[in-house]
This record gives sequence, C-alpha cells and structure tokens, in this order.
Amino acid sequence: MPATTSNLTGYLRSAATMRLSLPLLFAASFFLTLGARRSYNTSSGTDDGADWIAHGRTYDEQRFSPLKQIHEQNVSKLGLVWSRELGTTRGLEATPLVMNGVIYTTGEWSVAYALDAKTGEILWTFDPKVPRTRARHICCDVVNRGVALYQGKVYVGTLDGRLIALDAKSGIPVWDVVTIDQTKPYAITGAPRIARGMVLIGNAGSEFSVRGYLSAYDAETGKLIWRMFTVPGDPSRGFESKALERAAKTWNGQWWVAGGGGSPWDTIVYDPELDLVYTGTGNGIAWYRGLRSPGGGDNLYLASILALRASDGELMWHFQTTPGENWDYDATQPLMLADLEIDGRMRKVIMQASKNGFFYLLDRQSGQFISAKAFVDNITWASGVDPRSGRPIESATAYAGLDPVLVSPDAGGAHNWYPMAFHPATGLVYLAAREGTTRLHVPDVGWKFDPRRDNRGIDRRYEGPLLAKLQSSPPPTGRLIAWNPVEQREVWRVTHPVVESGGVLATAGNLVFQGRADGMFLAYRATDGAKLWEFDAGTGIMAPPVTYLVGGVQYLTLMVGWGGAAGLTNPRRMGPTKAGFGRILTFAIGGTSQLEVPPFGHTGPPTPAIHMNASPANVREGKFLYATFCYQCHGNDAVAGAAIPDLRYATAQVHQQFASIVLGGARESRGMPSFSDLLTRDQVRTIQAYVLSRAAASTERSSKKAPAAPPGRTPPSP
Repeated sequence: MPATTSNLTGYLRSAATMRLSLPLLFAASFFLTLGARRSYNTSSGTDDGADWIAHGRTYDEQRFSPLKQIHEQNVSKLGLVWSRELGTTRGLEATPLVMNGVIYTTGEWSVAYALDAKTGEILWTFDPKVPRTRARHICCDVVNRGVALYQGKVYVGTLDGRLIALDAKSGIPVWDVVTIDQTKPYAITGAPRIARGMVLIGNAGSEFSVRGYLSAYDAETGKLIWRMFTVPGDPSRGFESKALERAAKTWNGQWWVAGGGGSPWDTIVYDPELDLVYTGTGNGIAWYRGLRSPGGGDNLYLASILALRASDGELMWHFQTTPGENWDYDATQPLMLADLEIDGRMRKVIMQASKNGFFYLLDRQSGQFISAKAFVDNITWASGVDPRSGRPIESATAYAGLDPVLVSPDAGGAHNWYPMAFHPATGLVYLAAREGTTRLHVPDVGWKFDPRRDNRGIDRRYEGPLLAKLQSSPPPTGRLIAWNPVEQREVWRVTHPVVESGGVLATAGNLVFQGRADGMFLAYRATDGAKLWEFDAGTGIMAPPVTYLVGGVQYLTLMVGWGGAAGLTNPRRMGPTKAGFGRILTFAIGGTSQLEVPPFGHTGPPTPAIHMNASPANVREGKFLYATFCYQCHGNDAVAGAAIPDLRYATAQVHQQFASIVLGGARESRGMPSFSDLLTRDQVRTIQAYVLSRAAASTERSSKKAPAAPPGRTPPSP
C-alpha cells in the first residue's frame, strides 16, 4: 500500500534521528508525499480513475475523471443500469464515494449507506439517530454532502455536530466524537476531508448565532489535534492566536455576544505539496454590518478564503472576498486548486466562483491576488474588483446603513455550494450560475440577539415601494458556464429553463455532466456546450455526479432529491422545480432499466379544510409570524418545496391539532419541533389563520385561471 501522509511524518522523524543527509530527507519527503497523494486518489496507487475515493476525486477537487469509455460519440447510448429509492422527500446533496466496487454516500438526517456499485444492493446502513429537535437550528433542510474514506474507515459528520468513524465493511462505529457545543445551534452538513492522517470537519449555524471553526481529528483515534476559529471571540478572555487578535481590530461593538458567525460549513481543500489546508468562511450574524458591527469594519475573517498550516491549523494567509460582508455573500463556495500558466509562468493557484458574482484567482502559496472578473451580468452591489488590491468596488446603491436596498445577486448568490469541475484539456472551469437574481435587504433596526431563534436581523414586516419593485423585476435565469480562468472570460454558456441547477462533472470523454432542478440530467460536449444526452430523473437534482470503473465498465452515479430551502422556489421566477422522492441512479453505456417514479404531490389547488373567524389584522399578523418562524421549512408565503408539507393542503385533522403540533411537539419525531418557548397560543392561531387565507387565495386564483402570486425566495445555504 502506498505511504500515507501520517507515515511520512513518522518516517522523517526516524530519518532525522538516524541523521540522514538533507538530500535524502528531501527525497524521502518527495516520494512519500507523492505516494500519499496517490493513495488518496485511488485504491490502486495509480491515478487511473477507477475509483472515486475523495470528495472532489483528487486533492485538488477538480472533479475531472480521466475515464473515457463514455465519450462524446457514444454518450447517446448511456442508459440507466439501476435505481435505488430512498423514500425521502428531503434534499440529497452528497457526492458518492466509490472504492473497490462499493458506493459510500449519505442521505437525510446524516444517514450513511454502502451499496454495491454494480447492482445497487444496500450492503449496510448507519443511522446516527440525530435528535429531530435539531431541525429547528438547521438553515436549509436536514442534508449531508457526503463522507470521507481513509484506511478502511468511513467518516461522516452529523447534524448534531458529531464526527463518526465507521468500519467500511460493516458500517459499525469505530469512534464517535462530539465536535461542537451541543447546547448551541451548530450543525454539520458538509463532507469531511482527509489530510496528514487527520479528518477535517467544519460546521454550520451562522444564521442562528455561533462562532465558526475548523477542526482536525486523528483519523485512527478521533482525538482532537487542532482547532482554528474563523472569527475572534470575547476580547476580555484573550485570543487563541495572533491572527484572531489582529482580526478583532476590524470589528466593532459586542459581536461576540451573538457568536460572530463565519462558519466554514462546506468547502475544505488540502494541498499535500504545500501542506496547506484551505477553507471558505460564512456570513456574519447579524447579516447586516450596521447591526453586527456598529461603526463598520471589514469583520475578518468573515466571507474569506483561509490557508492554514496542516500540522497545527495556524493561519498562513487570508483573502476576504467581501469585506464588511452585508448581503450573505459568504465564501463557502467550492475551492479548486490548479497549476496554470499566467503571464508566461506557471502559478499554483486557487480558484473560486464566489457568491458575490466574481471569479477569483489567487496564488495559493502566498494568497496574492491575481485577478477577479464578473462571471454573471447585472451585478449591482459592486462595479468591479480593484486589479491591485483585489478589494471589491462597492456600489453606492448597495448599502444604505439600516435602510432597505435592492441588491443583485440575491442571498443565494451567483454561484452557491454546487461543485464545479475543471477540464485540463480544455483549460475550462464548468459551473452552475444564477443570473439576474435580486434581493430586498431590510435590516431590522430593533434587532436584538435571541439564542432561541435565527438572528439574521431581517425586518420581515417591510411593505414599502422596494417590495413592489422587486416583485416586478425581470425573472432570473440559470446557466451552465464554461469559464476560462486564465483569461477570466466566458467561453460558452447553456441557458437553463430553471434558475437552479446542480454540481458538475467533467471527463476525458470530452463531456460535462450536470443535473437541474426540473429533474433533467444532461451531458454536454466540453469544448462547445452542445447538448448530447438527457435523462428525466423524476426529481430535482442538486448533487454532483461521479464516475468510476467496476469490472472494466465505466459507470456514472448520482444522488437525486430536491428538498429543503433550495426547493422553495417560485415557478414563475425560478422555473419548474420538480419535487418528489429521492433516489440514487447509476448509468452505463447500454443500460436498459426503466425508472418508475412513485407518485408525489397534489393534483389540484388547495382548499381551506376548516373555517376560522379571523380579522384581516390577525391574518396580517400571522403572515409576519409565519415569515419569522415557519418559512424556512414550509416555504415563503406558505408555498412549500418538496421536503416539508405544504400547509395550504393541511387536512381538518391537522388543523384540529395545529396548536399541539406547533406548541406541544406532537410531531417532533418527524422533525417538527415545539415552538412553545417562542410563540403563544394566540400567535399560533394567527399563523393558522394566515395559512388558511393562503389556501383560500390559491383556490380563488385557480377558479379564475390566473397565475399564482409569486412567493419570496429562500437561498440555498447551509
């Protein structure tokens, strides 16, 4: 078996003890590091692409496969080999990992699966038994983005903040550690990564007020090796590092009371040559700088790309994509490493298509800014990026203190967590883009930190002229973009009929694969974007596909399931999102299986199940309370996505139990926690009245054959 990075450390210590010459030490370091890179890439020790054993396939997370058995000439013959229903309407976002003919992946509530890659047979299932009360402190559905594999173990992070090592053959836990303070609203939705014999894991929860950090655990024992906080804490207690002491000078007020935010909830990348770990940090709390840090400041290290020394987590450099972050433009989007020729010389770069609409190219050794260009049109928050400093040139119309403004991109960003891919032959990066999205920013001037609820600081009672302007704005579009990172320009684009689309895979067969929110899974020619193949997966797609070999046959596997906040989309403004049950699909050339999609959803408009005597004032109050406490799961304007029941269709029985469900926790086991600490019985009745009014309005519109009023939009975030 090739040497691992942990073996490398021990070997070099032994070599130093034996007083080997420096040239021999450097030689040992080179060859063993090379072995470590290969052992992470494939099980065989050579990068033949047979397995997909890391989140981005290789350390650089380029999501490119050298396999070309499926290519542009025969992809039209690609067919379904098997499908596996998972019986969930929750979002499925994981990147499946594949090793020695076994698929390892995750589904709702952090449940892990091992399946036979050739047949789809479930070999084992592990349910970490996450308490369903955690649903109240999760931003955007009970999702999980996958596992890590290392030396016979499968590592999974859970929604209640645990990191668990499972035996790869049996699924039996080897160790289980708590990575967070479980009394606080932390969660884990991201996939772990492996570096130097350690498991790296971040956390989510900035919307609910936490202090973000990245942790490294010994892969064999689960012992904590190091932890790096992403924002400074209470100055009176001292700082964990000089970097955090410097960062505190960029904050004002008492930010630490609400935690500060900055959660590294998704992207983590390791460079074994430089021995650096890179991560992107999240938004602040509150969202608005005027509430979070009165008096301004850049608020380091929010919305930043951080480079950490892998051995101890020390910050080596940082780059802040959105200083003084005010619009939920976090920097948690995928990071990708590459060696590119720029201005006549090779540069080791790190790339990110940011939520804020700019594609960043940085030197990954030093953090030096190289370039940034807008990869979508109609960006209104900034007019560009300063070519010397890399600092965005903020527009005068993008910020008005605590007054409302309209800003594009919206909080979902020009590009979100959906993985992108790089093709070394074309030199292009392929990514999902959201074009022309706009959000109304209305800070709540009376906001005060409340640990029981989300703390975005949004005034949901605003009904001023900017709301009408937003609702009348042109509908946005979704695209697949092929981007030249060296020249910082678009080479080709595909415009989708929906705004939301999923992660991307590129292959040596001159192909790019991507799924969309309307359930279509497609293959494009990598060189020019021509559509070559499509398949209706029956349910919206967020997750990226992977490809691998089993028995000499190239397969593609994809998680299918559009749930959570990402499913709460407006058909008029976001396109025809397809809700339904989630599944795993696997394809190969010549596959002949037929997909039978179970029936899902309602066939007609909602009808109020009961009558309530409620005044217009009560209904209006219920609207605001719903927007404060309910929209996150049940959808803006009570129009739900796939994962959670649409309350407009609630039965008379449900309405009779309304208070016992919302206050008494009658459905807590199904992920509906009690809100008795936040809502009174009278307030629950106003929410119920509002839900019934929405059902009545939908019935009335249907009878007039008029299009439904557009609901608001919820960004896909942690």
